[in-house]
Amino acid sequence: MKKDLPCSPSSQLEALQNVVLCVYKGIIKLAFNLAIIILIVSLGIGIFKTVKDLTFVFSEPTVRASFKDLVTNVLSLIVVLELIRAFVDYFEHEAVSMEILIEALIAFLIREFMIHLFEGKVTGFEVFWWAFAIVLVVVSRFILIIYKGIKIFKKPRISSLQE
Repeated sequence: MKKDLPCSPSSQLEALQNVVLCVYKGIIKLAFNLAIIILIVSLGIGIFKTVKDLTFVFSEPTVRASFKDLVTNVLSLIVVLELIRAFVDYFEHEAVSMEILIEALIAFLIREFMIHLFEGKVTGFEVFWWAFAIVLVVVSRFILIIYKGIKIFKKPRISSLQE
């Protein structure tokens, strides 16, 4: 039998693949770290802006104009929080969680719906489609949770196999 020498083409190719894979993982980690830092900074700026806008709520003669901005800012903060949660979850499990992404999508859809609703330009038909989209995403999240639960319960028990 012939052993692969350390300088054989297959071992050199594997070494190159390992180097490329390490560089790729490093770049991905750097990109995700930068994204988390940017999201945290934008979250801080958003919180500061929302608190600052609270003073305009009390100083404006009409509450409606400033209230729309306040609701938009708060809902935007919720979307950013969900995105931060998705990135942090990726680092903890090294996989993207569909549950968290769907929750971020739900928060984003509700934010956009509320913005259109406060503008007052929404027709009844558009409200129906927005509500349908939100319900569809919520149902898909529910199905995902049920599917994960069924998948967990179908695993064989080791203790019952040993008996």
